[in-house]
Amino acid sequence: MPDSGNTGELIVLALKQARTSHLFTLNGAHIWPLLTGCVEHGIRIVDTRHEQTAAFAAEGWSKVTRECGVAAVTAGPGVTNAVSAITAAHSNDSPLLVVGGRAPEARWGMGSLQEIDHVPILATVTKRAMTVKSAADAYGATVSALSEALSPRTGPVFFDVPFDTFLAGEDFPAERAAPAPDPGPAPDPEQVQKAAALLRDAKQPAVIAGSGVWWAHAEAELRAFAEAADLPLYTNGLARGMLPPDHRLFRSRSRSTGLGDSDLVFVVGVPLDFRLNWGQPPSLRDDARVVYVDIDDFRKHREPAANLYGDIRKALAALAEAARDVPRHEQWLEQLATKEAEARERDRPLYESDSTPIHPARVVAEVGAFLDPDAVVVGDGGDYVSFAGRYLERPAPGLFIDPGPYGCLGSGPGYALAAKLAHADRQVVLLSGDGAFGFSGLEFDTLIRHQVPVVCVIGNNGIWATEKHPMQNVLGTSIAADLRPGTRYDKVVDALGGYGELVEQPGEIRPALERAFKAGVPACLNVICDPTAEYPRSSVLM
Repeated sequence: MPDSGNTGELIVLALKQARTSHLFTLNGAHIWPLLTGCVEHGIRIVDTRHEQTAAFAAEGWSKVTRECGVAAVTAGPGVTNAVSAITAAHSNDSPLLVVGGRAPEARWGMGSLQEIDHVPILATVTKRAMTVKSAADAYGATVSALSEALSPRTGPVFFDVPFDTFLAGEDFPAERAAPAPDPGPAPDPEQVQKAAALLRDAKQPAVIAGSGVWWAHAEAELRAFAEAADLPLYTNGLARGMLPPDHRLFRSRSRSTGLGDSDLVFVVGVPLDFRLNWGQPPSLRDDARVVYVDIDDFRKHREPAANLYGDIRKALAALAEAARDVPRHEQWLEQLATKEAEARERDRPLYESDSTPIHPARVVAEVGAFLDPDAVVVGDGGDYVSFAGRYLERPAPGLFIDPGPYGCLGSGPGYALAAKLAHADRQVVLLSGDGAFGFSGLEFDTLIRHQVPVVCVIGNNGIWATEKHPMQNVLGTSIAADLRPGTRYDKVVDALGGYGELVEQPGEIRPALERAFKAGVPACLNVICDPTAEYPRSSVLM
């Protein structure tokens, strides 16, 4: 084996040391040395039809594995095409490394092909953005970037490499360091005891947990804390599934009461963003005491009664130990259980509906009843995916992935691609709105070329439902909110070499799912849904 190589190969050696197995990309001459290095050293190259999907797939890899997903994109439009996906990763705290090509340094400013300074563009939507200008810096820069991406607050890191730097050679490092993420400081013992004292006095306490718990690998500690303190647990983001639906502390459908009437709320690894009405009523009471458990004070808009900033895993473990003597909350839990049952009973007519066009809740219910317990569900859409978030309760974390609070549509095919590559033995289903499908539907070519048998179930209602219904409610009219009814997206997938089927009756859904999963190729079930079915929104979106 040679003892030296070009910059592309040095980057690949650092990726191999970090056990990177897949590189998501779209071919461009500016990154050829990196691609040849991947071939030389056994990193699988997965090429997409658009750089946005390459970056989404890398983020999807991080979401399902908690490793740092890696994408490489060519200079200029390659990088700018990936910006929305990188921004979504930044909003989701997803560890991600994106390597960009760059016009040659020797001719910088002279007008080379695709010449643009990417760094100022990426600086506001990454943890760090930089240019690697020396082959001698390439290995260390890659290790540093991976470490930073994986250290809380986790997130995306970007660097680009000028093409002449990519071609430059350097000796391989004698010592090959691996990424060393920093989980953050241990919790302040005084704050732990302060939080425990608040718990002993609380009558109606609750926990809301978010993706920070997933990135901290702290799901076991979260469960131990909830059980020790006898707390109802609500979740959002990648914390979904951290308690199974049959757990006595699991709560989902009583959120307005469980959080809105709570006198003490533990906010764990989740920002106080629009999903929680920025911590204001009705999401949280004005007089509720709040305890933050997170890596830092990012988007914590209310004064805390206590805060445990740093290593989330250690903080939750300390809280679990300190909470062993707190009173039980049987009456409060029973009150919330009653609210849960009432909400589910109210919704029963929706997910059991036999109407045509099909109600999207019925589609979601049929998919949920069909799936294996370890199946990965990917959501890409508006109202349709909101129904999925309401009715699809997963038994473990890492089994439900959606765009997150940045709300960028078109993420689904990339996420599903990564999920199936990471978990080849599991079912992976993509729930896509018809609007969302238009963003990256041609990525079914990617799925087919790489033989990744994902099943996509489109909720085709012929409208931009998340916009049309609220616009009608607020303005009495809707503008630019309609799509062509009944478009045959299934035929598009069939023409690309996959399996496509049109579904128009509720009773056809399950048999169609069986055929799609048995097909052994990427499949699309195009389900015609009711355009008048409106998701019942209560949260503020803007």
